[in-house]
Amino acid sequence: MKRLQVAGSLVIALLMAGSAWAHHNAAGIDRTKTVTVEGTVKQFKWANPHSWVEIEVPDKKGGVELWNAEMTSPSILVRAGWKKTTLNAGDKVKLVVNPLTNGNPGGLFVSITLPTGQELKQQAPRPAQAAAAP
Repeated sequence: MKRLQVAGSLVIALLMAGSAWAHHNAAGIDRTKTVTVEGTVKQFKWANPHSWVEIEVPDKKGGVELWNAEMTSPSILVRAGWKKTTLNAGDKVKLVVNPLTNGNPGGLFVSITLPTGQELKQQAPRPAQAAAAP
């Protein structure tokens, strides 16, 4: 009976590990490219495990295309200068993403330029490395 419990526990652990890996798999993102779009914030979702921003971008046909950008968690965004209120519906912004490989509008967040001209990324800039000692 003990062996059955151990085997069952191992199977459950492996299944959970597999789903965690799949969740963080970026196979659908082209990290070698960036796309920049300008539009209006529709919604900013400050949530765990990932925040999201939705931007309405005018298309060539006179309509609007909805771009979704997946971001990192709020705990990391805070260190980069973000607040829950950084983006508001109606803000005019410039969004940079690593695009989706299937061509759909959206991707992985790289940076955003706010109406004030301030550019925010999802991670705080690294401090300059100390000069090497002589």
